[in-house]
Amino acid sequence: MPTAVLTDRERTAVQAYLRLLHTVRAAFDTAAGPPDAHHPPVVPPAVLAEAEQALARAGLTGNEEAFFRLLHSWCP
Repeated sequence: MPTAVLTDRERTAVQAYLRLLHTVRAAFDTAAGPPDAHHPPVVPPAVLAEAEQALARAGLTGNEEAFFRLLHSWCP
C-alpha cells in the first residue's frame, strides 16, 4: 500500500475533519442518553469552524475529491 506524506496543513485538515466526524457521531448517538430524551443533535459551532478553517488553510476548500483522497490515504 502506498504511503501518502501529508503536509502539516493537510494533516491538520484531516485531523479536524475526523474530530468533526466523531463529534457528529456522538451527537447522533441516541443510545448514550436516557431512552425518553428527545433532544436534537447539537454539533458545537467551534468544531465545524475548526474543520472549515483547516480546509481553507490547506487549500482544500471546494475540492472535496482531493480532500477525501488524502483522507483515505492517511486513514483508510
